[in-house]
Amino acid sequence: MIKIGKKYLAILFILSLICPLTYGQVNPKEKFNAAFKVIKDNYVDKIDDEQMIDIAIKAILEKLDPHSKYFSREEAEKMKASVKGSFMGIGIQFVMQSDTVYVTHVFAGSPSEKNGIVSGDRILKINGESVSGVQMKNTDVLAKIRGEGNTSVELSIKNLKGKVIKKTVLRASVPDKSIVTSYMVDDKTGFILLRIFGMTTREELDEAIIQLKKEGMENLILDLQGNGGGLVEAAVGAADEFLKKDQLVYYRVGNNEQKDYYYTSGLGQFMSGRLVVLIDQYTASASEILTGALQDWDRAVVVGRRSFGKGLMQYPLPLFDGSVLQLTKARYYTPSGRSLQKPYKNVDYNSEINKRFASGEMQDEKYMKRNDSLKFTTLVNKRTVYGGGGVAPDCYIPIDTLEYGLWIQKVSAIGFIEKVSFEYVTKNRTSLGKAYPEIESYIKGFTLPENLVNNIFALTEKAGIQSDQKYRKEISDLLSINVKAQIAGFLYSGVSDEIKVRNLNDHVFIKALEIIESSEYTKLLNENNK
Repeated sequence: MIKIGKKYLAILFILSLICPLTYGQVNPKEKFNAAFKVIKDNYVDKIDDEQMIDIAIKAILEKLDPHSKYFSREEAEKMKASVKGSFMGIGIQFVMQSDTVYVTHVFAGSPSEKNGIVSGDRILKINGESVSGVQMKNTDVLAKIRGEGNTSVELSIKNLKGKVIKKTVLRASVPDKSIVTSYMVDDKTGFILLRIFGMTTREELDEAIIQLKKEGMENLILDLQGNGGGLVEAAVGAADEFLKKDQLVYYRVGNNEQKDYYYTSGLGQFMSGRLVVLIDQYTASASEILTGALQDWDRAVVVGRRSFGKGLMQYPLPLFDGSVLQLTKARYYTPSGRSLQKPYKNVDYNSEINKRFASGEMQDEKYMKRNDSLKFTTLVNKRTVYGGGGVAPDCYIPIDTLEYGLWIQKVSAIGFIEKVSFEYVTKNRTSLGKAYPEIESYIKGFTLPENLVNNIFALTEKAGIQSDQKYRKEISDLLSINVKAQIAGFLYSGVSDEIKVRNLNDHVFIKALEIIESSEYTKLLNENNK
């Protein structure tokens, strides 16, 4: 009789668990459980069960497609909050300059406004803890300010007169709007910048369009540049504003091959009138559903650059512990039958945008790839459009290579533009307010002091960030635009007024305005771009 030592019995036992070659067909679940046990019992470091399961789930989803994700309970809560349309806080925007927290904007009707906090106030302490003169991240300050509703936060503030006062502010729901700004560009054309599709998007669009129509709007520029999507139902609601009753917005196909169709209700506020939609390489998901529908129905002229190309739809599937599987359950298709999803198998999906820069597509339309096997036609004017990689614009606009250049991106990220702009406003707030009491007078009358741009160059040179002398004038002009816009934001109502200034010098916006007010609009909607 052959004797087998305990060591070899253990090896045979493990092999029988993970490699049961002679015991019939392998049960995948049993194999997973066996592998789980072997790893847990034998790995060099201790691993708890929850950690192993999280790793396994994430690994599985990563192999399926680039958009299926696993979120912990905490991550899931943040994700829900991002599209909710509000948050619990005190209603301020702020910047950190020279290790000091400055209030830059106070939301109308917010707890801060009710407590007399104004732009330019300095927050010295939060709940007795100093936030002035200490190195602290914006996110750390935000975490201290936000909290549960109906709880209070005590602030020590140095006001514009230099007096230190204490204020106890009760946290409440503060709107976190989908629309960044809406305003009349001229007597006939309105502008709306939509940053995300959330729970309040339809209501906000309704209100904005109604107000703009009261001010005489006949044409509308809808800016979806940088809009990464959000709630699909919000995109349907947005499409409802512009399309007639019973027009298809999109249809989806899941793993059962059944098609589910989504139509408009006919209750929109702007179903006629000229419409231009602005897109870029970061316009994605729900934004592409809206843009694709408007393009397919020949309802809008699309201006900009090819959109991201996300045609997979994720649905949140909660697990018992509060974590969430954000799982791809369907593909969506535009009314003409296009899938806008770009290829994701056997490619470096996350580097695709970088490849567009490298290929020349971002600088010249001729390098934009179109797949002739994915040709479709629009539903009214029978124009040629393409699937398989985002929405291609009806009017292509190349990037500003200086704006996307490494130098300006680095200078912006470090905060030099913000620093110079804010320091100027802090020193001159009173005189600027008297000279330019509202944004319109500022846009028309304010001339940027030349020394502000020189100050930025001095800061960059001190930090060892050298600019290309060949493009010194062009870089100076770009810095001037950025500084003037930031000053407007700090001086008036925040990002909303900053956008107004930027648009005046933005080549995508300028072209959109030119199209919407000329015969080129009709020409583009009837042109068959083969």
